[in-house]
Amino acid sequence: MEDGISSFWGPVTSTIEWCEKNYVYSSYIAEFFNTMSNIPCILLALIGLISSLGQRFEKRFSVLHVSNMILAIGSMLYHATLQHVQQQSDETPMVWEMLLYIYILYSPDWHYRGTMPTFLFLYGAAFAIVHSQFRFGIGFKVHYVILCLLCIPRMYKYYIYTEDVYAKRLAKLYAATLLLGSLCWLCDRFFCMEISGWPINPQGHALWHVLMGFNSYFGNTFLMFCRAQQRGWTPKVVNTMGILPYVKIEKPKTQ
Repeated sequence: MEDGISSFWGPVTSTIEWCEKNYVYSSYIAEFFNTMSNIPCILLALIGLISSLGQRFEKRFSVLHVSNMILAIGSMLYHATLQHVQQQSDETPMVWEMLLYIYILYSPDWHYRGTMPTFLFLYGAAFAIVHSQFRFGIGFKVHYVILCLLCIPRMYKYYIYTEDVYAKRLAKLYAATLLLGSLCWLCDRFFCMEISGWPINPQGHALWHVLMGFNSYFGNTFLMFCRAQQRGWTPKVVNTMGILPYVKIEKPKTQ
């Protein structure tokens, strides 16, 4: 896609371009909508981080929210520049984040607790090194999908064992935003030629960013509720100004 009127960052070196014309609004931002659509992701992750720190949840959730922000920032750099190095700053945190989800989902029932974080850390470090030296196309996507699929059975288990109606609603919102966001991603990726002929480009990849920002927030909040139940913290899902849900807990005085 050679649509750009000018390019501050030079020729495109990333392995993937998306269905958005390059450098339409600024010579410093290659894909404007795909870049700016990461801002809601950062804000939602920041809200989650404030909630986690304010109520003294375990550090794993603070790290999870921070990783969401890092991923969104990496995505902004990638879409703003369309450079291979910045593409890695998007893709590598994607894998790190999924490894963190695997840890949060499976660690409560893992009998050898010291081995899981060590293995996941070494795996993430090894992937970052290999990914920095080699370009992966379909291989990266397959690898990422496998990591996502590893999380689904555990999320479903948490869902069926959760009786709270509002917590279940979080899980349903998580699933809905994931499905809708995936549809936007697929349409933008595989039907670009048709979409480019429309009077208005719906910016499917930008919609994917926004929906995945909410997806991460709903998923994180649901996991915080489940973990609070495991710890006996009497969690309750409440809404900020009647809009955005978060988990309110009451820890026993002994904790």
